Amino acid sequence: MAKLKIAIIGAGSATFGRGTITDLLASEELNNFELILSLVDIDSVSLKRMLKLANLLKTHFHSSAIIEATTDRCEALQGAKYVISSVAKKRWDLWEKDYYIPLAYGFRHILGENGGPGAAFHTLRSLNLMIPICQDMERICPEALLLNFTNPESRVCLGISKLTNVRTVGLCHGPIATMNRIAEILDRRPEDIDVVLAGINHFHWALQIRDRVSGEDLYPALHSCIEEVDWDIDTLNPLMLKFFGVIGYPAPSHPGEFLHFAHEIVGPQLLKWGLGGVSRKLSAKVSDCDYVIEHQSRQSSSHLRSIERTKVIDKILTGQEPLSGEFVQTTKELTVPIIRNIELNLNRTEVAANVENIDFAVENLPEDAIVEVPIRVNGDGVHPVKVGRLPEAIAGMCSIQISIQKLLVEAYRQRSKHLLLQAILIDPLVDSVTRAQEMVEFMLKAQEEYLPELN
Repeated sequence: MAKLKIAIIGAGSATFGRGTITDLLASEELNNFELILSLVDIDSVSLKRMLKLANLLKTHFHSSAIIEATTDRCEALQGAKYVISSVAKKRWDLWEKDYYIPLAYGFRHILGENGGPGAAFHTLRSLNLMIPICQDMERICPEALLLNFTNPESRVCLGISKLTNVRTVGLCHGPIATMNRIAEILDRRPEDIDVVLAGINHFHWALQIRDRVSGEDLYPALHSCIEEVDWDIDTLNPLMLKFFGVIGYPAPSHPGEFLHFAHEIVGPQLLKWGLGGVSRKLSAKVSDCDYVIEHQSRQSSSHLRSIERTKVIDKILTGQEPLSGEFVQTTKELTVPIIRNIELNLNRTEVAANVENIDFAVENLPEDAIVEVPIRVNGDGVHPVKVGRLPEAIAGMCSIQISIQKLLVEAYRQRSKHLLLQAILIDPLVDSVTRAQEMVEFMLKAQEEYLPELN
């Protein structure tokens, strides 16, 4: 039986860690290997909790995997063939600053996570965490494949490709969500349609929608029902479909981060999706904002969900609640399909992942960009599928973001405040040099503990 060691960095997370561990232990194909899962987290309390849950899941799925846990990632990387990562420090507190500090200087974010001026600082923080991990991989397990979930996905993967020799694939649940939403609108099952997605992470677009059996083009049907669909809060997609001819990510939160007109259409999504209600006006400074959600002050709704999930896990571990429901459900992430396709040389096509634009998989985007496209996975690794050209307007929007990504990676490499400012000044959400300069200085001071030192 062949040995297969997988290191999971950030495993203490009640969401990422639980889901990833469940997917791996539930896979019958992977459990035909001598499977070793090495859980890594710098939070020893969360790590111990997840190790206990992993052993319960091991029993539940009748897995023979060896499960170990360590706060020393270098120990976990020894002999690893795959590394799965999702890392952040003070995620919700810093997201708050990514959103409200730019807003205080007049830059209106939709979400502030992956696009816009706040996301520039999220990028630098994530690179500051991920590049040292990759440098350890270069030294300890240079042949290992990194499956990355750390956001901002495209920017982190570009940094890894430019600054290290580590092979990486960026994964996100967005493509599956988009395919499911398109099927819902067309009143079909997802498995009955073929959707070709292309673009960049959180800003991908369906280039083709066809009936899987007949090959019929289903875009005309989609266009014909724009006015009949209940778009709910997703007021951005019908606009993009009407003016640019394509449909994408099924919520305004992420694609809106890259569009200067999105705030006019959908408003500040962070308040609805991330931090819930805020008791003060949006023009207030970060330190003045008092969040009130479920009678708990200054806690993001996402953080509260994580806290509640952790409480349930603790009850499961003490026998107060059974191991059932969402805690034994597998996710739709591509982690296991990619590993399985490589190890068994299955040569299968998966819906989409974030990879280098090798051989111009997207013809009208730079070859060294990170693009979100279908992938072909076999014993030789992960390969982007050629999808042709994006609509010119969409390609133009993506190209601006790719230039921002490159500037931010270089800003990190050179520790350059000047390049950081360039990246922010060409962002579609930024309309003032003076305010941008003032914001950069304020943000660098506010987050200095988590950022690389820039000159």
